[in-house]
Amino acid sequence: MANTLSLYRTVKRLGIPDERIILMLADDMACNARNKYPAQVFNNENHRLNLYGDNVEVDYHGYEVTVEIFLRVLTGRHENSVPRSKRLLSDEGSHILLYMTGHGGDEFLKFQDNEELQSHDLADALKQIKEKRRFKELLIMVDTCQAATLFYQLHSPGVLAIGSSMKGENSYSHHLDTDVGVSVVDRFTFYTLAFFERLNMYDNASLSSLFNSYNPNLLMSTVYYRTDLYQHRLEEVPVTNFFGSVMETVHTYSAYKV
Repeated sequence: MANTLSLYRTVKRLGIPDERIILMLADDMACNARNKYPAQVFNNENHRLNLYGDNVEVDYHGYEVTVEIFLRVLTGRHENSVPRSKRLLSDEGSHILLYMTGHGGDEFLKFQDNEELQSHDLADALKQIKEKRRFKELLIMVDTCQAATLFYQLHSPGVLAIGSSMKGENSYSHHLDTDVGVSVVDRFTFYTLAFFERLNMYDNASLSSLFNSYNPNLLMSTVYYRTDLYQHRLEEVPVTNFFGSVMETVHTYSAYKV
């Protein structure tokens, strides 16, 4: 949960508003009776930052987070009763960041410990939304064990993928918070956050600089990239294309007819 909330906070700081974010949290640890700090979630043992206390808007939580609902959000196949705020309202010009974390294995990611998102499910959903012109470019970032295997079936152009570990590898937590008795953040997400904490929304850091920032000795796993479906050189793509939102201002000296 802290992994997801940490990245959520980062993209908001870099300019993406809540109305353009779909946040899904399978667990509600902030309100869990075993949480020593009610309504608080931390990603560091120093407890300096409460990830849950700064205008968090959760779109799907608890048992709403299922494989079916996840695929419906991606493909836009909702019941009529689903409000606009819980829909992915993208189009053919959209750059989408899809971040997933949890327990994974060889070509699957677990949902709620009782069902799995398979690699072919993800590939089929992305094929559908590409055909329906629901994105221009899409970056998938996955922090799980054997994360790379979730990308094996991808075949839609415009998709870029990065995973925290190769087939047969585990993804490890970064450190334990002895006060709450659990590990609070995973290594891949921790070092992703460390990269972005050095930036603001106007920095021109590239995807290449992000991808090259991962040290396998610190991660204790091998980061995997899938770039063959992506049309651009990573050195030329700003990270803010996916992790931020920068309003471009165009100066004009001509009058605007009202």
